Amino acid sequence: MNVNIINLSKHPLPAYETSGSAGMDIRANLNQMVVIEPLGRVLIKTGLFLELPNGFEAQIRTRSGMALKKGLSVLNSPGTIDADYRGEIGVILVNISNEEKEIKNGDRIAQMVIAKIEQPKLIEVTELNETKRGAGGFGSTGFN
Repeated sequence: MNVNIINLSKHPLPAYETSGSAGMDIRANLNQMVVIEPLGRVLIKTGLFLELPNGFEAQIRTRSGMALKKGLSVLNSPGTIDADYRGEIGVILVNISNEEKEIKNGDRIAQMVIAKIEQPKLIEVTELNETKRGAGGFGSTGFN
């Protein structure tokens, strides 16, 4: 499968770092450094525009190293880019640390996973098939 992409940044196209990678790192496209205050959130532009085929989405996810080392996360993770969206990819970052964090032009800020999706037809019913779990919610299958 091929995906058309426009890259208006000065950075390389997103790429898989290893043959087993599910996601591609995407980079900040900034004119000046951005500072994120503790518990603050910002929209970081990437300079990237996608043309996904119908039946696919691009998911924007937190990079694990960024979360662990800097306390930065993608706020709506995973964010979804729909197949019919043609605007610039933006990443909402949140600082969940106690210190200001800097984002510089070219920093790897998130990873993008392209995934197949389905659009099932919803059928309204008055009852659902029984299962062993039933309506048991959070923690109902145990904590260990």
